[in-house]
Amino acid sequence: MDVGGSDGGSSIKKWNVIYPVYLNSKKTVAEGRRIAAAKACADPTCSEILDSCTYLKIPCKIEDKAYPRDFFQRGRVRVQLQNEDGSPVNPAIRTKKQLMIQIAELVPKHQGRTKKQESSASSSAAPTSKSKGGKKKK
Repeated sequence: MDVGGSDGGSSIKKWNVIYPVYLNSKKTVAEGRRIAAAKACADPTCSEILDSCTYLKIPCKIEDKAYPRDFFQRGRVRVQLQNEDGSPVNPAIRTKKQLMIQIAELVPKHQGRTKKQESSASSSAAPTSKSKGGKKKK
């Protein structure tokens, strides 16, 4: 999925890579988190990162690659922070770390996430009358 200007295949290799694990508050630094846990978000997805980059007007593209430390974690996002002349694409975001913090702030507000929370809140609001009773197991 390509968003933003198409600069050709060779220049996309120079774009920065963001794996969802970089922004995951449930991971430790040793497991790959790159920003402070307080600023990170829980379980971000590539599509949420892509939508956040699009909102910030940063050219981006999803790639189906595995994270080296956890190869079951599929997907990464390539982002273009600088134009070919070295000027920033978005003057408000100059570094990869600034971008990751901005994305982590936007992901919890993502459209798909808010719908999930509303549906889970309505399903968990149903009263449950099951009580645990009986004998203890030996």
